Amino acid sequence: READLFVGNAGTVARFLTAALCLQWNGKYRLDGTEAMRGRPMRELLDLLEALGARVNYEKKKGHFPFTIETSGLKGGEWIVDAATSSQILSAMLMVAPLADGDVTVVLDGETVSKPFVRMTMETCNQFMGGTTLFRHEGSRYETVDVQAYSRETSTYSVEPDATAASYFLALPCAVNGSCQVSGVKLDGLQGDAAFSQVLENMGLSVRFTSTGVEVSKQGNVVGGNFDFNAISDTFLTLAALAPILEGQTKITGIAHTRKQETDRVYAMANELRKLGQEVDETEDSITVTPNRDKLLEAANKGVEIDTYEDHRVAMSFGILGSADPLGDGRPWLAIRNPRCCGKTFPGFFDELERLRLLSLAPS
Repeated sequence: READLFVGNAGTVARFLTAALCLQWNGKYRLDGTEAMRGRPMRELLDLLEALGARVNYEKKKGHFPFTIETSGLKGGEWIVDAATSSQILSAMLMVAPLADGDVTVVLDGETVSKPFVRMTMETCNQFMGGTTLFRHEGSRYETVDVQAYSRETSTYSVEPDATAASYFLALPCAVNGSCQVSGVKLDGLQGDAAFSQVLENMGLSVRFTSTGVEVSKQGNVVGGNFDFNAISDTFLTLAALAPILEGQTKITGIAHTRKQETDRVYAMANELRKLGQEVDETEDSITVTPNRDKLLEAANKGVEIDTYEDHRVAMSFGILGSADPLGDGRPWLAIRNPRCCGKTFPGFFDELERLRLLSLAPS
C-alpha cells in the first residue's frame, strides 16, 4: 500500500503505472524519474486521476515528477480524457477502466497521437478476458464492461516482436544494400509501427511479408518524399537519419508531440544531421532534410560524433546510418556517444548490428 517508485525515462511506465496504482484503496506512492522524465507531460493524466478521487502532492512543478499520490480506488462514470500530448494517457485509462468501481465511459476530449497504440491497448486487454469484449468504441467514446480482474485461460502468452525496434533492421538495406529478414513481424499484428514497412515500400525498397516475418531488399535507387508519421512517430527517427543517403528531399510531418518525449526528438535529429553537412529545416511539427552528398563525404572524412541526448532511438537510428560506407573503403566514419542508452529497449542492438556485419562478410 506504500512504495517509493522510480520510473526512469519510460513514459509507458510513468503513465500506465500511475493510473494502475489508483485502483488501490488507501495507497500512498511517491514517484519520480530521470531529469528528462521530469519534463515529460503528465498533467492531463494526474488532473483526471485527482478528479476521480486521488490526491496528488507535487514536490516541484505542478503536473510533473516527482510527486506523491494518495489513492482511494477509481469510481465509475464518465471519464473525460485529454490525450493530445500522448496516446499513453488514453491507453492508461482504458486499461484501468474495466477494474473501476462500476461501468465507465471514457470520452476522448479532442484528438490524440499515435492512434494505433490505442487499438493495440484495447485488443490486448480483450485477450486477457477470454474473448470477452471489454470496450464498445464509437467515435471519441469508449464504453467499458465492469470486471473483477484480468485473466487468461492458458498460462502462456505470446508477445509479438517489437515492431519499432524492427524498423532499424528493416531500414538497414538502405544503408548497406542487399536484404534483411526480421522474424515475427506481421502487417496485421497488434502494433501500428509495422506500417513503417509501407513507408520503405513507397521509397522504392522491395518489401515481402511471409508466414515467418518480413524481408526488405534494396534493388535500385531509394528516394525520399513527404511522409506523415503521426501514427508511427517512434519510427520517424529511422527515416530522418537515413535522409542524407536518399535520392531527393525528405519531409516528415505529424511529429510535434515527439518534442516532449525522451528528448526533443525533432531538435535532436536536426542538430545531428547538420553535423553531417545536411540542409535541415524544422517547424514545430516537421523536419525536412535536403541531402548534400559532398558535405556528407567531407564530414565522413573528418569523422563525426553523434550525441544521443540519452535517447535510445537517436542512437539506434544513427547506428543504421553509420553502417553505410560513404567513403567506399570500409573505414568507420561515424561514432555514437553513450550507446548504452539503447539499454532502455534493446540492450543488444549494437551486438546484433555487429553480428549482421560479420555475417555479411562470411563466405556464401
